[in-house]
Amino acid sequence: MVYEAIIIGSGFGGAGVAHELTKAGIKTLMLERGTWANRDDDDWNPEKIILQSRYWGPEPLYVKQNHASGFKPIPVNEVVGGASVFYGGASMRFREKDFANWPLSYSALEPYYSLAEKILDTHGHAGADPFEPPRSSAFPYPAIPYNPPAARIFQAAAKLGFRPFPVPLSLNHTNKEKPICLQCNTCDDYPCKIEAKGDAASRIILQLNSKFFTLNTETQVTRLIEQDGRIIGVEYFDRKTKEINVVKAKLFILSAGALWSPGILKYSFPDRADAAFDFVGKYLMRHCNGIQSAVFPFQTNPTQIFHKQIAITHFYEDLRQELNTSVGVIQDIYTPSRNVVKAFVPTGLKTVAGCFANYIQSLLCIAEDEPQAANGIRLSTEPGAFGFPRLEVFHSYSANDYQRRDYLLTKAQRILRKAGGLITRSTSLDSFSHAVGTVRFGNAPAQGALDPFCRLYGTQNLFVLDASFMPTSSGVNPSLTILANSLRVGHYLRQQGREYWAI
Repeated sequence: MVYEAIIIGSGFGGAGVAHELTKAGIKTLMLERGTWANRDDDDWNPEKIILQSRYWGPEPLYVKQNHASGFKPIPVNEVVGGASVFYGGASMRFREKDFANWPLSYSALEPYYSLAEKILDTHGHAGADPFEPPRSSAFPYPAIPYNPPAARIFQAAAKLGFRPFPVPLSLNHTNKEKPICLQCNTCDDYPCKIEAKGDAASRIILQLNSKFFTLNTETQVTRLIEQDGRIIGVEYFDRKTKEINVVKAKLFILSAGALWSPGILKYSFPDRADAAFDFVGKYLMRHCNGIQSAVFPFQTNPTQIFHKQIAITHFYEDLRQELNTSVGVIQDIYTPSRNVVKAFVPTGLKTVAGCFANYIQSLLCIAEDEPQAANGIRLSTEPGAFGFPRLEVFHSYSANDYQRRDYLLTKAQRILRKAGGLITRSTSLDSFSHAVGTVRFGNAPAQGALDPFCRLYGTQNLFVLDASFMPTSSGVNPSLTILANSLRVGHYLRQQGREYWAI
């Protein structure tokens, strides 16, 4: 088949633009290095998913974080739908003030937030969030009643004068035309066995018109091929045939994520030294997250029911004047199984942790982190798999980042104690699941690598649509914003027509 557009990556960024392009009858090829999730019993098995990491790919990241002395290999999940398959469904919009340093306003993205919520069957309660930005429409479906562990947190937070509310969730409890959530406690970090979670694979990719859409799995992209300021093809390694292939088109969308997209750009353009390209691989953000836990004198969730239902943004703006960012949010999260808890605590505490796992309830604190040019990715001199160098990720938090996180942890501790917790403990959470930045957009090449519609400056037909476009991280999960922006740019490309990128 002759393709008009090629999309690299199948997460919310790639899936969102595919949704728009295929609606316009544009013949689109999507290249994904992973395979389809199995959607079987083992996808809800904590040992298989968390401890044995069933979907690890053959190419790890090499990470140096928090001023460590060296790089440590960290395996990466690889599936169709990307990181969206493993997220917990939290679908919150950025607030208006979060767009202060962006080349577009909240109002420009708002219609696409509404569209994204509709696509993902998002459940929520409009107006309950004290810092919710203006909406042009209600949530597609109402939030469900709180289950007992969530109700415990809601009541404690309300007694302290805070304003807890139902976290908007893209988990289907209402639309009977699709699988209904069973309210298990395996959302965060797990694929949904029954496809009740609104991930990119089940809600978008599987719904695309096969007349205009082709998905090639197990294809590891190695480089973009440029000629006279345009991309003319993509080189990739086919893991099934062990061959290197090239596929050509007129329009190219890079959506490999905030870590891999800048790596592909750097490998493809080793000699570029213009002002815009200097931003590529810099300003990595990932949120400064922490978990506040408490041991209760009773089992906190004896029926093991879903309870990721509460969010608290009461403190979102508390430090903006001082630190020029939001603080972030607090969310209720599930407690991992006893075996998982034991695996992640220090050796001397494993037995105790296993015994008390059923008596623990925790709150996740998601703090905004500030963009720092020194945080980012680079290509190693060491070879990796499939002809691509190892990808090295380096990131350290600032004192301000820790200040925001600790501010939230202190508030979370008060809530847990008010709920009846006796012993509290906080832990840091070093994860790149919310990685953003690295190919930021701006109004001019001196402000970012991408223009306001996420086209790479200096390259007519290459757009970058994933979490890497963000110049700031805000204080909420970036998933909905990634999808909304991809829908926005996809709609723009449809409006411009083929002559815009095909000349």
